[in-house]
Amino acid sequence: MDSARFSRLLEISGPVSRETFDRLVAFEGIFRRWSRRINLAAPSTLNDLWERHILDSAQLLRLAPDALKWLDVGSGGGFPGAVMAILLAEKSGAEVHLVESNRKKASFLVSALNEVGVAPRVHARRIEDTYDAIGTPDIVTARALAPLPLLIELTEPWLTQGARALFHKGRDYRREVEESGNTWRFDLVEHEDKVDAAAIILEVSHPLRR
Repeated sequence: MDSARFSRLLEISGPVSRETFDRLVAFEGIFRRWSRRINLAAPSTLNDLWERHILDSAQLLRLAPDALKWLDVGSGGGFPGAVMAILLAEKSGAEVHLVESNRKKASFLVSALNEVGVAPRVHARRIEDTYDAIGTPDIVTARALAPLPLLIELTEPWLTQGARALFHKGRDYRREVEESGNTWRFDLVEHEDKVDAAAIILEVSHPLRR
C-alpha cells in the first residue's frame, strides 16, 4: 500500500525522498485526528484525503520546481500550503509561509507541521495585514479561497513585485477568467490538473488594473 502511494506521489510531484513521503502520511493522520474536532475540509472528501487534497496540492511542485519562497493564502487545513512546506522541508534555502486568519485552523497548522518535524511559518492574520510582514515570494498559492477577480486583488501586492500565482480552480474557471478581465489585464497560463480531470491550475502573473 505504502509503496503504491509513494510511487503515485513521485508521479504527481516529481522526485521527493521517502522521508518526505513519511511526513505527508503522518500529516494525513494528524489531519484526520483534528478533523474530528474542527472543520478542516468537507467531510465528503475525507475518504479520499490522500488523492483529493494531498496529491492535488503536491502537483504544484512540478510547476515550479526551482522556486524557493512560497506563500499560501487562506491556508485553511493546509492545502496546498502545509503540503508544500513538507515537500520543500529538505530543500536548502526553501521558505513557505501560510496565511490563515482563523485561529483554530492556524493552531492546527502550527501543531501539525511541528509534529511532522517541519518548522512552520504560519501567520494568523488577514491576508491584507501581511503585505509588509512577508517579502515577495516566488510563488503565491490559493485553493478554494475566492473567485479569481478577488484572488488577484488580494495577491496583487506580491504579483506586481514579480511573484507568480498558482490557483486551483474548478470546471467553471473560464467564467472567472472572463470576469477578471473586466478589472484586470494579466498573463495567464492554464495547467492541466493531474489529479482532477475536471479542474485546472491557473498561473497568473503581471496584473494591471484596467
